[in-house]
Amino acid sequence: MRGLDMKEEKLIIIVDDEPDIVDTITEYFTNQDFRVKGAANSQELFSLLNRNKPDLIILDLTLPGMHGLEVCRSLRQDDKYSSIPIIILSANREENDKVSGLDIGADDYMVKPFSLKELEARIKAVMRREDPLGRTKLINIGQILEIDRDQQEVRLNGKPVMLTPTEFKILECLASRKNTAFSRDRVLDFLWGEEKIVIGRTIDVHIRHLREKLGDAGKFIKNVRGIGYKIEE
Repeated sequence: MRGLDMKEEKLIIIVDDEPDIVDTITEYFTNQDFRVKGAANSQELFSLLNRNKPDLIILDLTLPGMHGLEVCRSLRQDDKYSSIPIIILSANREENDKVSGLDIGADDYMVKPFSLKELEARIKAVMRREDPLGRTKLINIGQILEIDRDQQEVRLNGKPVMLTPTEFKILECLASRKNTAFSRDRVLDFLWGEEKIVIGRTIDVHIRHLREKLGDAGKFIKNVRGIGYKIEE
């Protein structure tokens, strides 16, 4: 790939009822060697998903019929689609709207009007599978939790735990340095680098989801007062 330095062509589905936005994003990312498919509403999206599993979904919130937040929630509750990265693209600027999107499992949130270059950078950040924190491919925590970097999978007592890409990266970040406190800004830097969205509650929302999904192993994620979070066995 020219645009994101990826070797294989990735599929993006853009869900927006504004044809101009769909056409603009399609043209731009097709030129970046992506495959792009458009959907104007949830019905068209789920029809596409029956035939194609995308590498990423760009999702508007104010869709006709099912609201974008409900679409996101539905995808996160379905094992077939729960691991697909989702970037919300919305005209809603309020922090509570952004937190609501992240709260139901979106990986990122961008506000319209938007820059195509910034959208590309956000997609790069969500899709990347780099290993900047070390070469250990398997990380074990408390003899019950295993993080497999090669497979991008987390297993609890040998059974896979379905995490979003962002949840996986946060857990990977914390687990890479056990007993080391990570500030929220440091985790945000790991997730999005210079393109991070600066929302104070972003990491807290994802940490809450992680603890819920990890069950008994959620106890290993500790709050560090005045700093952030750490993994402690």
